[in-house]
Formats: sequence, C-alpha cells, structure tokens
Amino acid sequence: MLPVVAIVGRPTVGKSTLFNRLVGEKRALVHDRPGVTRDRNYHPASWLEHEFMLVDTGGFEPEPGDELFASMRAQSEAAVGEADVVVLLMDGQAGITPADQATAQVVRQSGKPVVVAVNKCDDAMHDDMAAEFWALGFDEVLPLSAEHGRGLWELMTAVVERFPEGAGPEVEVEGEIRIAVLGRPNVGKSTLMNRLLGEDRHIVHDMPGTTVDSTDSVMEYAGQRFRLVDTAGIRRRARVEDAVEQLAVGAALRTIERCHVVFVVLDGVEGPTEQDARLTGLVVERGRALVMLVNKWDAVRQTEDRDVHVLEDEFSRKLPHAAFAPVHYISALTGKGCARLLEIAVGVYRAFDTRIPTAKLNDFLRACVAAHSPPQLHNHPIRYQYMTQVRVRPPTFCIFVNNPEGVVEHYDRYLKNRLREQFGFEGTPLKIEYRRRRRIGEARTDVMGAPIQPYDEGEE
Repeated sequence: MLPVVAIVGRPTVGKSTLFNRLVGEKRALVHDRPGVTRDRNYHPASWLEHEFMLVDTGGFEPEPGDELFASMRAQSEAAVGEADVVVLLMDGQAGITPADQATAQVVRQSGKPVVVAVNKCDDAMHDDMAAEFWALGFDEVLPLSAEHGRGLWELMTAVVERFPEGAGPEVEVEGEIRIAVLGRPNVGKSTLMNRLLGEDRHIVHDMPGTTVDSTDSVMEYAGQRFRLVDTAGIRRRARVEDAVEQLAVGAALRTIERCHVVFVVLDGVEGPTEQDARLTGLVVERGRALVMLVNKWDAVRQTEDRDVHVLEDEFSRKLPHAAFAPVHYISALTGKGCARLLEIAVGVYRAFDTRIPTAKLNDFLRACVAAHSPPQLHNHPIRYQYMTQVRVRPPTFCIFVNNPEGVVEHYDRYLKNRLREQFGFEGTPLKIEYRRRRRIGEARTDVMGAPIQPYDEGEE
C-alpha cells in the first residue's frame, strides 16, 4: 500500500501550492482567500524512487465560525488520522499564531510522524524566520518556498525517512488484473463480490456500512488471475460524520489508484444519483478503466415505470463524463448478467493497455484535420503537427501544435471520439496532451512554469 502524506495547516499558508508543486501539475485551486480548498484532495506523487499518496486539505480552524470551516476542520482531522506522515505547513512571514498552536496540538496528539515546513522563505535571508517554529516542539523544522520550489529536497528527504518500514507501491503480479468494486452504501457490492468469487467470503447485510475497510480477494478464471477489491460504500461528504467511516472513504478513494478496472455498482431501482456522478468522476479523473453495473435489475423488471430506455436517458443526462463506459444490467442476488463480467473486465483492460504505433496515429491525425478543420485563435490557424502515444493505462497521447492555448474543448472531444471510433478503447478514458515544440534557444520550463536549468552551457 502506498504511504500517505497529508499536508495540513491553517488557511492561506500555501498548502495547495505545495501540493501542486509535489504532484507536478496544477491539481488544486490556489487563491489567497480562505476556504478555497474544502475537501481532501488525493493524488499520487513520487520523490526519486519513492511513491506515495499526497493529500491536500482545507485550512484548519481551531474555532470554526460557520459550517463550512467546521467541515474543513473535520476533513483535516480525517487526513491526519489516515496519514503515515504529516507535513505541518506554517507561514514564516506571519510567525506562530494561536491557530498554528492549536493545529500543532491536534497533530501532536495523533502520534503520527510530523515534519514542520515553514513556507514563504523565498531566499536564504528568510531562513531565520523558521527558527521561531522550533517552539512548537517538533523534531524537524525546515524552511521552504512552495511557490518557487526552494527547500523541497530537504523537505522530501525528511518525509521519506519517516515512511513506515516496508511501505511502497504494491508489487504488481505479472498478468494480474486488479478490479475495484465501488459504489454507494447498500447497492450490493459485497453480494457481487461473493457472486464473482463463488463463495460467501464477504459479509452481506442490508445495513449500510457493513464493509468498513478495503478487502482483497484473488481468484483465477479461464487462466486469467484477478484481484478483486471490495470497498466501503462512499456516501455524500455531508453525511460522513463517523470518524471510522471518514477513514473508510479515504481508503476507498486510494483503492482506485491501485486498480486497473473499476466496477461502479449502481442501484437500478433508484437509478444514477448525484453521488454516483461524483464517484464516476473520480474514476475518470484518476484515469482508470470503468464499467457501470446496474444492480438489482430483477427488482426493476417488476416495475412498469422503469426500463432500459429510461435508465439510458438518465445515464446520458447525469453521467455524461462516463459515456465511454459500457453499462451492464445485473442482479448480484440471483446471478443474472454476472457470468460475463470477468470477460468484460479483460476486454476493458486490454483497451486500457493498448498502444497505437506512431505512424498510424499521424495518419489518423491528418485524416481528422482534413475532415474537420480546427478552429482558429484570433484569426490565426492552429496547426496540428505531430501525434504520438506517450503512455498506456490509460492511453495517453501527445499532439504537438503551434499554439496549445488555441486548442478548444470541443475539438479535443472530437479527436477522442474519433480515436474510439477507429481504435476501440471501450471502457477506458483517453488523455491528450497538447504541447508546443520548443523554439531554438528557448529555455525549458517545468509544468508549473519554473525554468529548468540546462546541464551545461552548450546543451542548447
């Protein structure tokens, strides 16, 4: 299991800026107004050979004045509870405040390893600001500038030294397909797991919350090895009040990261809900293959006001972001429709792991542009010059254009739809990155816009 690193602190100390810097892209909204980050934000990150799950949190308010800040505090406390290492971020320019002292006390009581990072030390002359924070009583206080990337080496060296022994990414068994079963409470996830495994290995009860932790089950079917991961049901965040269930929510979200295929189980009687839309959005955002399973279909067939056409209309309206995912109607209780689910998972996984030769992709790109010219930007044409595939799981492509800012959303959607028409990719999200070829003499920059120094003067 990946170790979990939580970034906590009071509002506007730079938590989201540090989060973006460590994950290497702008995943969290950054603003100097308190309360912009509210829920926990998870994203995998790495430092040298170490991989971990990074968690951004809302600001910690010791005495929250309204429901929003009370919810943010609860999210921060839940993040500390599930973390293996806590980065306690402070504002060096503001010094120690009562809110900092209250946050430090909560973190100290958790008993988790803590590294204090003093932000906004933009150069060496500001490092003395960090000395004040030794008064909080922690054994590591480091100056840092999240905005400029200064001090990251020292911070992450201290963090990885505190990882639990044996922590790290799960060792992937060659040829094994990992499937997560995800959904709201009491939609039949554990019943489905038992049906696929052919035995009652998971407790089934009509009381929501029977499954609290993610559980792995390994099986073989038709010569293929599968690892099935049952997860706790994820409710709307507003209803997550119990501390144990808050930890279960975080574990379920992290389960998405370690699996290839996600079965999202929906209640056919209720149809897709707002929470189902959020769950599928998480799967798509994390870039995992997706299969939608409409459970309790035996009960739906007994009603007259719901049928496949009604549900298809609800899917198109409520889950447009998951339009690429196959939808299957099942009854985990009776076994109806469950026999082919593992075969479907194999097909979706193959699409998830597909690589297309570059020559075919460039022929494809030329045909797409010829059939439908890209929109111009301020009367300047956007030229699509070259296309290649840079990753699988999920299939990720890079297109070089003369002006990436001119690529519009509907043309990106057009290219993805054509990719699916020509190469399949059923059940897997597609990602297209647009880059501009670096001009001669132009400095390299990282994803955050900071310049990258060349290794030697003559490299260019």
